[in-house]
Amino acid sequence: KAVKNALEKVAFVENIRVDIKNQQYNFDLKKDEKIDFDVLSKAVEDAGFSVASLKVTAEIENIKAVKDSHVQIGDKYFHFLNAKGQALNGATTFSIVDKSFVPAKDFKKYSSATKMPCVQTGKAAACCTKENISENTRVYHAII
Repeated sequence: KAVKNALEKVAFVENIRVDIKNQQYNFDLKKDEKIDFDVLSKAVEDAGFSVASLKVTAEIENIKAVKDSHVQIGDKYFHFLNAKGQALNGATTFSIVDKSFVPAKDFKKYSSATKMPCVQTGKAAACCTKENISENTRVYHAII
């Protein structure tokens, strides 16, 4: 209940459905609102818990997901750690695997999939600025 109450206070969350059996929260986000995944993580942490996983479903148009490339989806940048050059179109689900979105042992596994420094900080580093992303811009690391 504490997590549900915390997530209900997040400005861009439309509604929440609690799935007790699978120990997960499914929620819709408000259209035309700026979304910040880190705010979701902080709300859960402030309620006394940690995020075990965060899956995002987004409408994507013609993006080619290549391992270790950075792509922009909406106003967010994503670095896909396990992409194999597949085309992403339509409703696409992926998991964010940065430190505050997975357990430490999972982060260690996912972060070892790349040598790029942005995976450790979640901020654009030299690997990202080569792709015209401003230094220190938030970059989310994801798996498909």
